Order: sequence, then structure tokens, then C-alpha cells
Amino acid sequence: MNAGTIRHLIAIAAFVAISCAPVAAPAAEEALRGHGGPVRALSVAADGAVAISGSFDSRAILWSLARGEAVAVLRLHDSAVNAAIALPRGGFATGGQDGRVALWRAGSDRPLRVMGPGGAGHDAPVAALAASPDGALLASAGWDRIVRIWRLDAPVAPPVVLEGHEDNVNAVAFLPGGALLASAGQDGALRLWSLAGGPAEATRFPAPLTTLAAFPDGAMAVGGGDGVLRIVDRGGRLLAEVEAQPTPIIALAISPDGRSIAAGGLRGAVVLVDRATSRIDRRIDGPGLPVWSVAFTPDGREVLTGGADRLVRRWNAATGGHVGPIMAPRAAAAETDHGEPRGAQVFRACAACHALGADDGNRAGPTLHGVFGRRIATAPGYDFSDALRAMDIVWDARTISRLFEVGPNAYTPGTKMPEQTIGDPEDRDALMRFLEKATRAR
Repeated sequence: MNAGTIRHLIAIAAFVAISCAPVAAPAAEEALRGHGGPVRALSVAADGAVAISGSFDSRAILWSLARGEAVAVLRLHDSAVNAAIALPRGGFATGGQDGRVALWRAGSDRPLRVMGPGGAGHDAPVAALAASPDGALLASAGWDRIVRIWRLDAPVAPPVVLEGHEDNVNAVAFLPGGALLASAGQDGALRLWSLAGGPAEATRFPAPLTTLAAFPDGAMAVGGGDGVLRIVDRGGRLLAEVEAQPTPIIALAISPDGRSIAAGGLRGAVVLVDRATSRIDRRIDGPGLPVWSVAFTPDGREVLTGGADRLVRRWNAATGGHVGPIMAPRAAAAETDHGEPRGAQVFRACAACHALGADDGNRAGPTLHGVFGRRIATAPGYDFSDALRAMDIVWDARTISRLFEVGPNAYTPGTKMPEQTIGDPEDRDALMRFLEKATRAR
């Protein structure tokens, strides 16, 4: 897998979506349903009673884990909610593709505080959030290559700005004690920042770093775009490597006791790695779609996953068994490769947001059924931005291929879609052949 393909797959994790799907109230033992797009972020409150999820559908949802139902829908962000965490002092924080960070009080669907974009805030998507152990600080990782630290007890205080990454910052984590902050970037750098000031210590790895989590003793688990899980000490020195996924690791969590690491990938599986042996202990197999987020419950008994099927699923951490029935998503991916296996494989990541069939409708992104010959921003029932509605583009093999060759920002300026490209022309050609057959009106 070349670097361009890795960048494309990682960028899919921040795909922008708008949806109006209603929130359902399932039984406690079933998967949690309510999002209209892939579930990008997950976190469980310290008391284990409530979880928060963020989705490509631009919403965050608070869930009662005891009742297995949504208790609040948090609407603020203009596009994908890439980060959602429960805060140590209560309440929640979300970070979005729109560059904004929001604080929420439990019991209210209105934000308590909103930071950015522009000025002191991020000028690019917020990819991840982390709270200090004492709950006084909130760190945000931005695709503007900057980490910001916000004082939660001082609303008017400007954030501390940490610069040094040479590419998107994908993850942040406070180490125990709160004196050090770690950040992981697309540039392959793991940086350790002292909150007392001074330059960061950087460790370079041979792949983009996609995710990051801290152990109770201060060591860290780092996920890579090469599918390798790396365990490092609190100084950033490598202790162990585990080939955890055949594709980029896009979700990572550590059990409360620090003994187990859950790592999710694009093919729908989560592996549980034993820290002591640095070996895969067991495997959680979902419906075969990307797992974008993962979290342990505070007692360590359950693992929650959020995926491209728009569900929050619950798993037994000891056995890997599903808590409740597995519900297969409707038309979650192409049913056949239409004689174009390479193109179908390239499309697999796109299936998280786009349906192909005549009866599947819109998902996080508009349906691609009948896209060839269709004018941009005219798919029925989808809420397109004004920027797209004003463009004069008709989608065909040439225009769609060009979109992924030069990237959305250059080809469709003003779009909310994050920058992503498919660098290999043979991959683009294969995708076009597949789409021409799979989206044909029937």
C-alpha cells in the first residue's frame, strides 16, 4: 500500500456529512442506533452510566448504557464530529471537522462554550481531544498542524499553542500526573510536550501515526498508518511492535487496568492485544466494515465500538462475544464487484458514506446511484452546501477521477469535504470502471 493510498484511507475518517435520521431507542442488549453516518468517536463517562458518540452525520449523541437508548442529541457542528470525550469533572467535549471545540453540560443540549475556528481556535478540522487527569485542561489536535491546550476553568484565557508537527496532528493524550502531553502526527512524529514549557521531545517512526492512548503508568500505545501498534515508554522510546491490522489502525483504547489494548481497523475487526506479551490475545469480528472508534467501560468488562454501519456495538471484553444480536447493515457495501475487483476494493472505504443501489438512499454522503450524467449537488433528498450548488459540473468518469486526482479543495473549492486524493492512476481508473457499472440506473 503506497503512501498516497494510506493518506486517502486516513482522510476518510474525517469525511463530512449532514443527516436528519431520527434517533431510535433500542433495548439495552442491542446495538445502539441513532446516527445517520459512521460513528467516528466514542467515550464512556467515569461512572459508566453514560457514553458519548460523535458521527460523520454532524451530531453527537449521549447514551444511557443501562437503558440502551439515546438520552440527548447534541447539535452544533457544521459537519463531522471527529472527537467526543467525557470530561473528568463531568460534562463532555466535542471537536469537529468545522474546526470548533465545544463543551457540553450533562442534561443540556446547548453548548456551554464554543472555541474556534479562527483567532485562537483551529483553522482546520479538529481530529482528537484529550482531558488532563484533573479535568482542568483540554487538548485539541488539529489538521492545521497545531495542538492547543484550553483551560476549562478559565473561559477567557487564550489557549496554549504548541507548534512543531510538519503535517496533520491526528491524536493527543495527557500522561498520568498531567505534566506531559503527547501528540501523534501524520508526519510520523510522536511529540512529548512539557506543560511547564520548553521544546518538545520528538520520536520519529517510519509511518504516519493515526491514534494514541496512554497507559496508567505513563507508557503509551501508538497506532500507525502501516497497521502496526507500537508500545513506547513515557520518553517515547520503542518497547514493542505488534502487527495489529492489515490496514491503518484508526481506533485505539486501553483497558482501565492497562493490561489490554483494543485496536480497530478498516476491515471491521478489533484486536485485543495483551500488553505483557505484546501479542494479540483475541479478536472481535464485526460486520466487516471499518471500525472508526473504540472505548472500554470503566469496569473493563465491555468494549464499545463505533463503525461504518452507524451503530455503537457492545462486546464482552473477556470473550470477544457480542452483547446482543449482530444486526447486519442494509446495503453497507457493494454486494458484488461487478467484474471489477480492484475498483470494488478502492470503493470499500467510500461505502462508509455512499450507497450504490437504487433503494439504498442517502447516507452520510449522497447516494451514488445514477451519479454518471448527474449535475453536481442534485441528488434528491440530500442537503448540499451552497458552494456545491453553484458549480457547473456534471459527474462522469473524467470529472470524478479528476476530483480524486487533484483533491476536493482544488476541484470543488468551498466544499466541506476534507482534502483527500487517490494518487495511483490505476486505482482511479479501476474505481471509475467499478462505479460506472455499480451505479448504473436499473
